[in-house]
Amino acid sequence: MVPRDASIAVYMMTNQPYGTLYIGVSSQFEARLIQHREGLRDGFTKSYGLTRLVWYETHEVMTLAIQRERTMKEWPRQWKINLLERDNPRWDDLYDSVMNWTPVPRQV
Repeated sequence: MVPRDASIAVYMMTNQPYGTLYIGVSSQFEARLIQHREGLRDGFTKSYGLTRLVWYETHEVMTLAIQRERTMKEWPRQWKINLLERDNPRWDDLYDSVMNWTPVPRQV
Protein backbone atom coordinates (compact mmCIF):
# COMPACT_ATOMS: atom_id res chain seq x y z
CA MET A 1 0.00 0.00 0.00
CA VAL A 2 1.28 3.46 -0.92
CA PRO A 3 1.00 6.12 1.82
CA ARG A 4 -1.65 8.82 1.28
CA ASP A 5 0.88 11.63 1.15
CA ALA A 6 3.15 9.77 -1.28
CA SER A 7 4.24 11.36 -4.50
CA ILE A 8 4.31 8.70 -7.18
CA ALA A 9 6.40 9.45 -10.26
CA VAL A 10 8.20 7.99 -13.23
CA TYR A 11 11.38 9.93 -13.92
CA MET A 12 14.57 10.18 -15.98
CA MET A 13 18.01 10.94 -14.61
CA THR A 14 21.21 11.69 -16.52
CA ASN A 15 24.73 12.97 -15.94
CA GLN A 16 24.77 15.45 -18.84
CA PRO A 17 22.76 16.34 -21.94
CA TYR A 18 22.67 13.33 -24.27
CA GLY A 19 24.52 11.30 -21.64
CA THR A 20 23.52 8.07 -19.95
CA LEU A 21 19.78 7.86 -19.22
CA TYR A 22 18.08 6.11 -16.33
CA ILE A 23 14.34 5.62 -16.01
CA GLY A 24 12.97 4.96 -12.55
CA VAL A 25 9.73 4.87 -10.60
CA SER A 26 9.09 5.69 -6.96
CA SER A 27 6.23 6.07 -4.53
CA GLN A 28 8.40 8.46 -2.50
CA PHE A 29 9.65 10.64 -5.35
CA GLU A 30 11.29 13.46 -3.38
CA ALA A 31 13.10 11.07 -1.03
CA ARG A 32 14.33 9.02 -3.98
CA LEU A 33 15.66 12.15 -5.69
CA ILE A 34 17.70 12.99 -2.61
CA GLN A 35 19.09 9.45 -2.59
CA HIS A 36 20.15 9.77 -6.24
CA ARG A 37 21.51 13.28 -5.80
CA GLU A 38 23.59 12.43 -2.73
CA GLY A 39 24.70 8.98 -3.94
CA LEU A 40 23.07 7.34 -0.91
CA ARG A 41 21.88 4.30 -2.83
CA ASP A 42 24.18 1.85 -4.56
CA GLY A 43 23.23 0.98 -8.11
CA PHE A 44 23.17 2.21 -11.67
CA THR A 45 22.66 5.92 -10.96
CA LYS A 46 25.46 6.03 -8.41
CA SER A 47 27.86 4.06 -10.62
CA TYR A 48 27.32 6.42 -13.55
CA GLY A 49 26.98 9.65 -11.58
CA LEU A 50 23.40 10.29 -12.70
CA THR A 51 22.33 13.17 -10.49
CA ARG A 52 20.46 15.41 -12.96
CA LEU A 53 16.67 15.02 -13.00
CA VAL A 54 15.62 15.89 -16.55
CA TRP A 55 12.06 14.55 -16.86
CA TYR A 56 9.26 13.23 -14.68
CA GLU A 57 5.55 12.61 -14.63
CA THR A 58 3.41 12.06 -11.59
CA HIS A 59 0.78 9.36 -11.20
CA GLU A 60 -2.11 8.73 -8.86
CA VAL A 61 -1.72 4.96 -8.83
CA MET A 62 1.55 3.07 -8.36
CA THR A 63 0.56 0.15 -10.59
CA LEU A 64 0.07 2.52 -13.54
CA ALA A 65 3.39 4.22 -12.83
CA ILE A 66 5.19 0.87 -12.79
CA GLN A 67 3.59 -0.08 -16.09
CA ARG A 68 4.64 3.25 -17.62
CA GLU A 69 8.23 2.77 -16.41
CA ARG A 70 8.42 -0.76 -17.82
CA THR A 71 7.02 0.37 -21.16
CA MET A 72 9.43 3.31 -21.41
CA LYS A 73 12.43 1.12 -20.59
CA GLU A 74 11.64 -0.90 -23.72
CA TRP A 75 11.52 2.18 -25.97
CA PRO A 76 14.38 3.03 -28.32
CA ARG A 77 16.71 5.67 -26.87
CA GLN A 78 15.55 8.31 -29.36
CA TRP A 79 11.93 7.99 -28.21
CA LYS A 80 13.05 8.68 -24.64
CA ILE A 81 15.04 11.71 -25.80
CA ASN A 82 12.07 12.97 -27.83
CA LEU A 83 9.78 12.74 -24.78
CA LEU A 84 12.33 14.46 -22.56
CA GLU A 85 13.04 17.25 -25.05
CA ARG A 86 9.33 17.90 -25.62
CA ASP A 87 9.09 19.08 -22.00
CA ASN A 88 12.71 20.05 -21.27
CA PRO A 89 14.53 20.94 -24.52
CA ARG A 90 17.64 22.26 -22.73
CA TRP A 91 17.96 19.22 -20.44
CA ASP A 92 17.75 21.50 -17.38
CA ASP A 93 18.07 19.89 -13.96
CA LEU A 94 14.55 19.92 -12.51
CA TYR A 95 15.60 18.94 -8.98
CA ASP A 96 15.15 22.38 -7.41
CA SER A 97 11.72 22.90 -8.93
CA VAL A 98 10.53 19.50 -7.68
CA MET A 99 11.89 20.09 -4.21
CA ASN A 100 10.49 23.66 -4.15
CA TRP A 101 13.88 24.78 -3.04
CA THR A 102 15.02 28.35 -3.40
CA PRO A 103 18.71 29.05 -2.79
CA VAL A 104 19.48 31.56 -0.07
CA PRO A 105 21.54 34.50 -1.40
CA ARG A 106 25.09 34.41 -0.09
CA GLN A 107 26.46 37.38 1.80
CA VAL A 108 29.78 38.53 0.33
